[in-house]
Amino acid sequence: MLKFLYGLSIRGYVGLLHVAAFFSPKARLWVRGRKDWRMRLSGRMGPVRKAGRKTAWFHAASLGEFEQGRPVIEAFRRAYPDYFIVLTFFSPSGYEIRKNYAGADYICYLPADTAANAREFVNLVKPEIALFVKYEFWYNYLKSLADQHIPILLFSAIFRPEQVFFKSWGGFYRSWLMLFSSILVQDQASADLLRQVEGIREVIVGGDTRFDRAKQLLDNRRELPEISAFAGEGVCLVVGSAWGQDMQLLIPVLNRLGTRLKAIVAPHEINADELSEWERQLDLPSLRYSEYRDSGFVLPEKAPNYLFIDNIGMLSSLYGYGKIAYIGGAFGKGLHNTLEAATYGMPVFFGNKNYLKFSEAVALRDAGIAVPVDNGEAFEQAVLGLLADPGAIRRVAADSREFVAARTGATGTVMDVVKRFIA
Repeated sequence: MLKFLYGLSIRGYVGLLHVAAFFSPKARLWVRGRKDWRMRLSGRMGPVRKAGRKTAWFHAASLGEFEQGRPVIEAFRRAYPDYFIVLTFFSPSGYEIRKNYAGADYICYLPADTAANAREFVNLVKPEIALFVKYEFWYNYLKSLADQHIPILLFSAIFRPEQVFFKSWGGFYRSWLMLFSSILVQDQASADLLRQVEGIREVIVGGDTRFDRAKQLLDNRRELPEISAFAGEGVCLVVGSAWGQDMQLLIPVLNRLGTRLKAIVAPHEINADELSEWERQLDLPSLRYSEYRDSGFVLPEKAPNYLFIDNIGMLSSLYGYGKIAYIGGAFGKGLHNTLEAATYGMPVFFGNKNYLKFSEAVALRDAGIAVPVDNGEAFEQAVLGLLADPGAIRRVAADSREFVAARTGATGTVMDVVKRFIA
């Protein structure tokens, strides 16, 4: 019965997205991106089959999971250069930004998880191995892979007791976990949960490849002299992935602190009207990156105190020019990436709501590197304490860098498992 209801829910979800596509640009991308997928995939895989190349399939839900999986994709490419790599995304926010990623040979949307789609996709790709990042669970794809005895790895996964797999009525969903050849989890708590489920083949505490990705970003950071010129020698706050709720907390604090603190703000989504409203609420001058660029990166005579980044792709390098970071999203759907900021070495702040499911954020909090704040007053007092004691910023920065360095290496663990299945 649950299998039937699952199939019905997938079809219902697809139907709703087709309706939503008339009104929602994101839904429209989801629908259009999957149009004629069989013809396009068949055309691309035909020459691969004729050439006798083996295939590996990587799947990521969205951009964050792709960045988490990227070190493994690139390690796989180095270890198996002759393999043809297929990379799929569920969400437009991943596909549209990384559809030209050079590390994969073919990039597409994952077709909806119907039994027919899954069988046909697996038959066309014919992967030697399939690797899923963090938490993508699609029953029909897993079943189709398992039916053909194709190894399936889930890596950088994290599990919590409240998930459906661990409910008394969750037997159908627990059976999905038994289809994986190996599950590599981030922490011991996840491993302990999974080991209570009879029938799971292999559970390994493998760490989180996001730490490896964060180190990659640090090692390959872009030099941004224009950002250095803006930040100057004082204390600069970098706000990563800001949402409206975050700016409601931050703007009054920025106004009270005035010139004691500069800020670089990278919104989660670029919305010109929202940016204008934020600029209007700030007491001191601000500048948009596009305006700065168009001026030849010459700062105006009336020096701005705030810089708004109205493009995508700079954030991971921006942290290198800050002394303090605030990461957005916790007052909404969930906290964004804290590791990029921590890797550069700096105190990290975020909202105190939706962050507990992010194990790295909890660990950063417990290590005294990150501080969840529930209101502007708490954030302001913490920042004032740091401004009064520059040595505190340096101490936390050192702890932060050490924290990340001690947790790198998960990619190597994943690759050790891969080699067991396709050596």
